[in-house]
Amino acid sequence: MSNSCEQCTGGTEPASNKNPSNTIWDKDYGIPVLCLMLLIFGIGLHYFEVSFFSPVIALLWFGTTYIIIGAPVLGRSAKLIAHGHIYNEFVLMSVATLGAFLIGSYAEGVAVMLFYVVGELFQESAVKKAKRSIEALLKIQVEEATVLENGNLVTLHPKKVQIGQTILVRQGQKIPLDGILQSEKTDLNTAALTGESLPVFKQKGELVYAGSINIGKPIEIRVTHHFEDTKLSKILKMVQDATSRKAKTQLLISRLAKVYTPIVFWLAVALVVLPLIFLGSDYIFETWFQRALIFLVISCPCALVISIPLGYFGGIGAGSRNGILFKGSNFLDLMSTVDTVVMDKTGTLTKGMFEVQNVHAVDIDKKLLLELTAMLEVNSTHPVAKAIVAYANIQKSTFTASHVEEISGHGLIGKVGEYTVLAGNAKLLDKYKVPYDSKIDSNGRTLVLIALNNTYAGYIEVADAVKEDAKEAVEGLYNLKIKEVIMLSGDQQAVVDKIAQTLGIKVAIGSLLPEEKLSQVAKLKNQGRVVAFVGDGINDAPVIAMADVGIAMGGLGSDAAVETADIVIQTDQPSKVATAIKISHVTKEIIWQNITLALGIKILVLLLGALGMATMWQAVIADVGVALLAILNAVRIQHLKF
Repeated sequence: MSNSCEQCTGGTEPASNKNPSNTIWDKDYGIPVLCLMLLIFGIGLHYFEVSFFSPVIALLWFGTTYIIIGAPVLGRSAKLIAHGHIYNEFVLMSVATLGAFLIGSYAEGVAVMLFYVVGELFQESAVKKAKRSIEALLKIQVEEATVLENGNLVTLHPKKVQIGQTILVRQGQKIPLDGILQSEKTDLNTAALTGESLPVFKQKGELVYAGSINIGKPIEIRVTHHFEDTKLSKILKMVQDATSRKAKTQLLISRLAKVYTPIVFWLAVALVVLPLIFLGSDYIFETWFQRALIFLVISCPCALVISIPLGYFGGIGAGSRNGILFKGSNFLDLMSTVDTVVMDKTGTLTKGMFEVQNVHAVDIDKKLLLELTAMLEVNSTHPVAKAIVAYANIQKSTFTASHVEEISGHGLIGKVGEYTVLAGNAKLLDKYKVPYDSKIDSNGRTLVLIALNNTYAGYIEVADAVKEDAKEAVEGLYNLKIKEVIMLSGDQQAVVDKIAQTLGIKVAIGSLLPEEKLSQVAKLKNQGRVVAFVGDGINDAPVIAMADVGIAMGGLGSDAAVETADIVIQTDQPSKVATAIKISHVTKEIIWQNITLALGIKILVLLLGALGMATMWQAVIADVGVALLAILNAVRIQHLKF
């Protein structure tokens, strides 16, 4: 049995005694196949009453087969008993099979041990398969980086490359570190990071991530992050942490197994002892001892204990293949209970890539207004500010900005030349009591209002396109019976309403400061809603942390949002939120199917065994058969399309 199951049943062996080379789940199936052939041949000899197959020969035949297949289990059982760990599956199987030999049921004893070992092999194989898509991520880090130093190419481990150095990535190679593309353009395969199969086009000056594969010509990249700080390294750490965060169902089953095992052990003992008290001279030790052995074989909680984490591994793996990173099975579990999804607008439902559409000036030259605004906005990292700076082409400007202050949720104020410049939303102008034509608030466009020396000077109109799958994302959530999809934004209400109408969102609230977004989510939680919040910016990090399930857009999102989130959408596609909910529902459904299957059949056959209505062979089928059915059901998650 795997360590996880061993711990659940209370049979953890000291680390010093663990020797992987001696484990019963070795990949080599040769010994089990040999022992199966010996078992079948022995049963045939006994059935046809072959003359030389005497009771002594039968004992030697089946006994040798038993030792070949069961020695590792017996050895592990002995070590565990020596360390005071009695209540575990190894001891249960050892007692049950040795007891079968004591009462002359040689073939049954071998069969129980053989099928137990085969079951363990299947279980370990299934676990490895479930983890494979997760572990594949852990192998995509690059071990070498080609660094350009004084015109020479030097090969270093990425850990030794410093920020600011330039690396060369040839065609077909993986990018070892995050950085800014210095070459004119290239196409990247980002499937390992995002699950997106289509190549991504990158131009000079854009950020590229470690783990992406260069499918264009050789490119040069200026490194911006140390090896341990790359987006890939952070994703890998989150993946490694994910398997250690257990869902409530897992924790419940783990606690149950620790109580369950000693209970069934002593019930088996009682099954031998109590009939002696009540039956007196009619008591037949062999009959009740055999029932107790059958009871022990049936009671092994393998199916229950292994199929639960296996189901969650499958769910996390399915998410990984779809570009969704669940940071733990607890969040996978919680996602299935979400009834309200709250989404940020910019960068979540829209692309967050703004372009200037129009400059409207009042009593001032348009070019001057644009230049003054751009010189102020160059001090901000907001997507709107970047769009204005890119459009204005201020490289030859004679102005300089000073005393710049960014007011969260409002905009910027600062000194540019002889002007005090305000650039932001209507709240900023209201804050500084600057009058303007309020009719422009209702035009449904994203505007940056500008004031010079406390006088309204015009506005710059910018546009942010809705993501291609945004409407599909909203429809998908409603199709999953989500009670309400809500959009929150710092943009003007008219802009927010226009996008909400396009996407089919019924509740959309604009003109919100970051702390007001927090208040909105807190209000929903106080109503008893289970809230998932989806965002991407630094300002979204507190709301992501407050929500029952915080979801971050991991491709373009800020590090703060990604690190705070419980789930990361690596493809930046809002439609993946619905996919995450689907995966969580299917995972939970399969896990509870396994719990019902394992407990239901085991309780039924335990009763039949205690009443003498189940044979050792039926006990084997009940134990191994149920385990295999549960495993196959759990593995099914990995083959489903979402």
